[in-house]
Amino acid sequence: RRRGSRSGASQEAAPAAGEQQPTPTAEERIQMLEAELEQLRAQMLVDRADMENQRKRLERDVRNACRFANRQLLGELLPVFDSLEAALNAAAAEDPMRDGVVLTLRELSRVCENNGLVEVAPAPGDAFDPERHNAMSVVQTAEVPAGTVFQVFQKGYVLHDQLLRPALVSVAGEEGA
Repeated sequence: RRRGSRSGASQEAAPAAGEQQPTPTAEERIQMLEAELEQLRAQMLVDRADMENQRKRLERDVRNACRFANRQLLGELLPVFDSLEAALNAAAAEDPMRDGVVLTLRELSRVCENNGLVEVAPAPGDAFDPERHNAMSVVQTAEVPAGTVFQVFQKGYVLHDQLLRPALVSVAGEEGA
């Protein structure tokens, strides 16, 4: 045996250096081109769907960025609301400054509501909502049903259905429990 010789089967499979591959018939060529065209169409559909999904994702991101662009500003205004409401609660009914505070609070509320800020101020007897309320205490009372809001310590706020600050409340417990 000679070194480096190949088996006869492998020599038959590899064409000789000068030989040409057999050319496909016209029908075979058409089938190959149709298959390639179908692959390109399928890839085009996938690429088009990817582009459409990316466009929708970008639109949603821009829409959310616009909706929540003023989140920080509105969040920093919450103590202003608290201060104005405390001033109203402390001012006498006949105090001339009271009217100015009422007008200022009303205008501030209007501007904030136009920008998506909604007040969370449950009334006594409203159901306690752990998603929007923060229970500070439980009060044993028969004045309102158990498991409902008894008193609001501080209003909460929601910006476009996203909680900015929960309302601080006390919750009614069962009397004698």
